[in-house]
Amino acid sequence: MEQCSRLRLCKSGFVFAILSCFTISDADGSNGLCNADLSSFLPFPYSNLPDMVCQPLWNSYLLRYSKSKDNEITIVLSTIYTSGWVGIGFSRDGKMLNSSCIVGWVNLEGQGRIKQFHIKGYTPSEIKVDQGELPLTNVPPYVAVQGATIYLSFQLKFNTTLKTQPILLAFSAKTPRHHHLTVHEDKTTIYFDFSSGKYEDASVDSSSHSVLKDRRTHGTLAVLGWGLFLPTGAILARYLSHKDRVWYYFHVVLQFIGFLFGVAAVIVGLSLYNKMHVVFPAHKGIGIFVLVMTILQVLAFFTRPSSDSKYRRYWNWYHNWLGRICLLFGAINVVLGIHIAGAGPGWKIGYGFLLGSILVIVIVLEALLRLRRSAEADKHPAFSMNSIEHEISL
Repeated sequence: MEQCSRLRLCKSGFVFAILSCFTISDADGSNGLCNADLSSFLPFPYSNLPDMVCQPLWNSYLLRYSKSKDNEITIVLSTIYTSGWVGIGFSRDGKMLNSSCIVGWVNLEGQGRIKQFHIKGYTPSEIKVDQGELPLTNVPPYVAVQGATIYLSFQLKFNTTLKTQPILLAFSAKTPRHHHLTVHEDKTTIYFDFSSGKYEDASVDSSSHSVLKDRRTHGTLAVLGWGLFLPTGAILARYLSHKDRVWYYFHVVLQFIGFLFGVAAVIVGLSLYNKMHVVFPAHKGIGIFVLVMTILQVLAFFTRPSSDSKYRRYWNWYHNWLGRICLLFGAINVVLGIHIAGAGPGWKIGYGFLLGSILVIVIVLEALLRLRRSAEADKHPAFSMNSIEHEISL
């Protein structure tokens, strides 16, 4: 409970603490933090780091470590903390996928938790707790909160000398529930040389900005193509076909624009897959399936029989039902993509509003269509043999 009260008091000073980190000089600020007495709140061996190297990293992250002759390294990572989780990951290629991470947090009951996670994918079910490739020793990892700072402590033993290593740093303001990590608020990648204590920041790499830009472009193209233009064109074809023939030209134009957006979304998505080195078989498979279906729809335009052809009825069935299947799986894949990307509430609310509006419009127009057909049926009753027999009998 004492920890909880300290954490609540820290929230009011969080902004001040962040500003302080930037205003103090490296000579005074980092040295003061590095000289903090760890023995008052960390157990052995984390409280005693012989020949300790202390290096400020990204934002308020501070890395302390000590190496032994048998390639054993003891690490204490600290940063400003109010709530949520803090993590450090070891990666082979600087990417989050297939990395092994140590994550620490304080749960809602005020108890410290520290766990290793293996990032096998980007969905919560693919982030495995108590799994990973870090060579942890028999010394248990330890987490502690002292004032406004959280300390993640763990010990590793490697077969060879640890030199330059891609390190991932991330945090989230939301506390994990049942060891399920929430999406990080921010992250970075650095290449840390444990032999010299120096590092290079990889977060400014142009490839990172390119990936982020491609993700947004891919999502925007998919929403415009399969979420706006194609559904709008289908609505015109079904509910305005009794009007003048101008509806047909609007239908063709909207469907062609939607098709181009869909093709562009798939191209950007495949490029994104190659850049991120990730595999989302369901999302990729559905996207390619919908693309093939839309291509078949475009080809159907060039094979459209005349209105008096005996094959026109079968062509209508094919074109209408294939279009509905495309729209259904297109909407499913957009939702799946938003979920996989961990998109913010703006994407979810925006697409939810668009999809909800289209569904409401379809329901209203479908009701009006059935009422109109019912009224026409009442005005022009179907021709029957019974009526002829009745007149002949008269």
